[in-house]
Amino acid sequence: MQPGTRTLPRLHAIVDVDAAARAGWRPYDLAMALLDGGATLLQVRAKQLASAPFLELCDRVLSLAHPYGAAVIVNDRADLALMSGAAGVHVGQDDLPPRKARDLLGPGAIVGYSTHTLRQIEQSLVEPVTYVAVGPVFHTATKDTGHHAVGLALVSEAARLVHPNPVVAIGGITLETAAQVIAAGAASVAVIGDVLVGGDPASRVRAYLRALT
Repeated sequence: MQPGTRTLPRLHAIVDVDAAARAGWRPYDLAMALLDGGATLLQVRAKQLASAPFLELCDRVLSLAHPYGAAVIVNDRADLALMSGAAGVHVGQDDLPPRKARDLLGPGAIVGYSTHTLRQIEQSLVEPVTYVAVGPVFHTATKDTGHHAVGLALVSEAARLVHPNPVVAIGGITLETAAQVIAAGAASVAVIGDVLVGGDPASRVRAYLRALT
């Protein structure tokens, strides 16, 4: 694990291009709404975008986030994180290995790493990551992970294993369940679809921040 710990905000808000489109939002408008609501860490996720438009999106979201003092990380693409000047990257099991992402982005970058099983969590202990993501905690239709829901027990076990580094829980988390996920040991909850519920992401973020205080 990366030496030392980093304090993460309770809410890890994800700007997912596909989820935004399904809800009728342009991704940069969604990013603006999340920032207006008080989100201080955004992840930009665009599984289907080619490199050039993905980089353009990263640049635009970073420009929006700067006046708020918010951090932006990029899903999957450490190269785009580097080119855009993002705070870091979130990589999955099939992406660039965390160690290579760390080499590329440097010691101060955020490097998050997705895990879905106890074995993967244990393997993450030798990687120079900032946080370990665990999920999907609950069933989710927003993010097709190919994995079954892991439940709160794995969140608790991950928190024990990776301490003092933080665990970010993801997958099917809602405003109603977020507090119990934190109580299970997660430092943060990562949310894609539920910030869009009700059609007012800024208000939804404010509700999350109240619930997680």
